Amino acid sequence: MKMSGAKRQAGSVWTGANYFILALLSLAALYPLWYVVASSFSSSRAITAGEVFLWPVEFNVLSYRRLMEDGQLFVAMKNTVILTAVGTLFNIVMTVLAAYPLSRRRLMGRNSILMLITFSMLFISGIIPNFILVKFLGLMDSYWGLWLPALISTYNLFVMKTFMEGLPEEIEESAAIDGAGDWLILVRIMLPLCKPIIAALSLFYAVGWWNSYFSVLIYISDTTKQTLSVKLYQMILQVDQSLLTNVSGSEGASQIVLTPEGLKAAAIVIAITPILLVYPFLQKHFVKGVLIGSVKG
Repeated sequence: MKMSGAKRQAGSVWTGANYFILALLSLAALYPLWYVVASSFSSSRAITAGEVFLWPVEFNVLSYRRLMEDGQLFVAMKNTVILTAVGTLFNIVMTVLAAYPLSRRRLMGRNSILMLITFSMLFISGIIPNFILVKFLGLMDSYWGLWLPALISTYNLFVMKTFMEGLPEEIEESAAIDGAGDWLILVRIMLPLCKPIIAALSLFYAVGWWNSYFSVLIYISDTTKQTLSVKLYQMILQVDQSLLTNVSGSEGASQIVLTPEGLKAAAIVIAITPILLVYPFLQKHFVKGVLIGSVKG
């Protein structure tokens, strides 16, 4: 009994130590984000003096007001939502259409196709050939120039294929015996079973489109089509020493100076908030879909 009690006590200590270490690691991961949020609501003087630690110091929303005052940020937000929603839809449709036949062993030439796809994952063409191709196709200044070259992520395709290979083949065979074709099996049977991996890959694709910056910078020169990341970067660049803005607010005669650090913090919060709001709705599918799709096979 004494040994059993000692083992339980040792187990409790070990569990408590694990919780303590995990809590420390979680705080270490979350604190940079929390610091950015606190800095975005703090005064420039407090940020410059290094007084911001856990909570906003001299609370104000001047950085957010500066970013939103001309309305261009809302236009960029709308463009980003369109780019993300349509791009993610295209990605999921094309990934499913490619992964389903590749997951069926009866596909002729399956191994050769997989080898070619793997080759394209290891050896990419580079920026200049892609730019020439997009320009030759007349897709400059169009979102199609972003969507078409990025229709399928090879890595995500393999994750989807692996997930489909893990589904019982007996289900497909039963449907085939009842007269169902490939399209009916894909739409009515495979897709409902693939909800976890579709949710996980949708989040992957959506985050990529939402944060897309370099491709937009290369292919989109029309200022009315620029996305949130590019617009925020341009607005931050404008705040150099010669353009520091003196804002007289409700604080009376005192003048408050905006600094790039405060604007950067506000820009980061604006950029990541929509994705943070979407993530909880996909989280339960996210873990299950990624684990099954990446381990099996």
